[in-house]
Amino acid sequence: MPKAPHQTQQLDNLLDQIRHCEICKDHLPLGPRPVIQAAASAKLMIIGQAPGTRVHETGIPWNDPSGDRLRQWLELDRATFYDPAQIAIMPMGLCYPGKGKSGDLPPRPECAPQWHPQVWPLLPEVGMTLLVGQYAQQRYLSDKPKTLTETVKAWQQWAPRYIPMPHPSPRNTLWLKKNPWFEAEVVPYIRDYVHQHLGLVKG
Repeated sequence: MPKAPHQTQQLDNLLDQIRHCEICKDHLPLGPRPVIQAAASAKLMIIGQAPGTRVHETGIPWNDPSGDRLRQWLELDRATFYDPAQIAIMPMGLCYPGKGKSGDLPPRPECAPQWHPQVWPLLPEVGMTLLVGQYAQQRYLSDKPKTLTETVKAWQQWAPRYIPMPHPSPRNTLWLKKNPWFEAEVVPYIRDYVHQHLGLVKG
């Protein structure tokens, strides 16, 4: 069903505002470059942490080894993954936050409260949201367990609306080996849901 032109225009205007956002530019070592992907018809939302340097350089979300693993989990090619009409991508921090002692710094705290509540009403078709990492889970799951592992183990509590996930970073390879149930149980559920609702399953 086509979206109302005014709704599409409203989202386009908002995305333009977001891509020109500078509210925390004084804290960004590489300057602002907000990265977001969305359309009113999107069926899946992916909320991660914040862009890394490679994503900052290219302006393409999940354009790194973490994205490669995420696409493998979903069994989606790049064309489908980067089709905003199908998949929305809105990290907790839209800009690269800088480097910390052990990896990138946390997402800037100004970002999600400023933009997420404005985007959501314009994405009425989203039926599943992947909460990738602890920052997204802390914002969207008010009744979650304390640790990421416990939260991901309790994924059925929120499915299919929200699915808590570990970050697909190569740094989490050890976590995945210690918790094989995630790729054995959770990933197939997500994949089946996504393929069905994106029209990738025949029948």
